Amino acid sequence: MNDFDFFAGHWNVANRRLVKALAGSDEWDEFPGYSVATRHFDGAASFDEIKFPTKGFSGLTVRVYNPETRQWSIYWASSARGVLDVPPIVGGFEGSRGEFYADDSHEGTPVRCRFIWTVIDQDTARWEQAFSVDGERTWETNWVMDFTRAGE
Repeated sequence: MNDFDFFAGHWNVANRRLVKALAGSDEWDEFPGYSVATRHFDGAASFDEIKFPTKGFSGLTVRVYNPETRQWSIYWASSARGVLDVPPIVGGFEGSRGEFYADDSHEGTPVRCRFIWTVIDQDTARWEQAFSVDGERTWETNWVMDFTRAGE
């Protein structure tokens, strides 16, 4: 239940996001972010706020661990929309890699959404978001965040 303990602290974030997802595009938008993450419930919950200064909005992530299923539920909210996205994306870690899945939609298209968290070391991590529209046969990665620990 302490899978996200590594994430507590301050982070610089290098974002790389597809300009147009699910369109066969290979044009990426790169922009900075700054994140502060905290742990709660003795490690069974994790919150973070990420600011995107060049984009004019922030995001908030809430992660809660369910000890019965041994899985995490991840919820996202954006200051641009002002709503908590549901359903959550659900999954867990094996070692330093976590995989999380949910059925969702993107601009009206039903998608299977996947998050991959990779803990590289105590000061670096990566998050990736991908969509599948063909029952998980293929995935299009559309957002990558590379986290580097920052000073407090």
